[in-house]
Amino acid sequence: MTSKGICPVSQKQQDKRESAGSRGEQPAPFGICFCVEDPDRKGCTELIERAAENLAADGVPVQHRTPSAARPQDHPECLYLAEDPKVAQRLVSLGGKTAGFLHDSNRGETFTGLKYVFDEPDEVDADSYRKAWERLSGIPWTILVTERLIVRETTVDDVDAFYEIYRDPSMTEFQEGLFADPEDEKRYTKDYIEKIYGLLGFGVWTLKRRADGRVIGRAGFSIRKGFEDVELGFMIGKAWQGQGYAREACEAILNFGRDILQFPRVQALVKAENEVSIRLCEKLGFTRAEQVTIEEDIYGGKYPTDGQVTFSPERYGEYIRYVIEYGEGG
Repeated sequence: MTSKGICPVSQKQQDKRESAGSRGEQPAPFGICFCVEDPDRKGCTELIERAAENLAADGVPVQHRTPSAARPQDHPECLYLAEDPKVAQRLVSLGGKTAGFLHDSNRGETFTGLKYVFDEPDEVDADSYRKAWERLSGIPWTILVTERLIVRETTVDDVDAFYEIYRDPSMTEFQEGLFADPEDEKRYTKDYIEKIYGLLGFGVWTLKRRADGRVIGRAGFSIRKGFEDVELGFMIGKAWQGQGYAREACEAILNFGRDILQFPRVQALVKAENEVSIRLCEKLGFTRAEQVTIEEDIYGGKYPTDGQVTFSPERYGEYIRYVIEYGEGG
């Protein structure tokens, strides 16, 4: 991934995302370390100085180390930026959270195996650097903060809380439940973090109550096979239903999808008997589009391991498709 940031958003939209994240859980401290053998010869001195000046306003320290002096194993709080692919691989081998960077003198370099390569690193904002460091550190991204909720990426540690929520039989009246084996759910969640969050930058997220840190549900976006539009999904545990949490979370998430992710349209699929969710969709601005048939329980109750193929009877359900239109550009 070569980018001036993590997501292709305008500076105005980036400011909104930073503002939203700043009101969440206290972020872990981190810094930037440029790892360059001879910054003067490489033409990097001014670049590093500009990066330090730009990031200072956000309280992000920037330093320079020669490759031989770098000790990433002793500084997990640092995101190391290397302009030489060989140096980058050494840093990775030592456990460093490492990204490549491109400038006028190394633009033809290829950083094989790195998740992030930044172009013009002196122009990259603090939030994008933090997002890269968090992803490489296994720290979930805080997506949004509302009056009462924190919307953040799901972690494997959340799975136990989800099973507590789904113990109530009513939770699966209109939606699929979890895998029967919690270990299947944890493997699925681990793959989801890597393959969905890591590649798309969005997905279905965990909802935590700010007052006590309790996990109370999930909400977010997904892509369903056979449909062009992204889909809004949401789930609130029985103990917290009827208190406006679903609407609070979904309104913020829809605004995020429109303003930051720039989705032109979002759909929601709801069973006709699910009157509560239908009323919520209407309050959120969705309009009824059509009735559709979709496949349910695609894994057959068990999450396949690598190389494993499972066969289970196909099961389909009837749903009402609701749509909210934003137009091109959000």
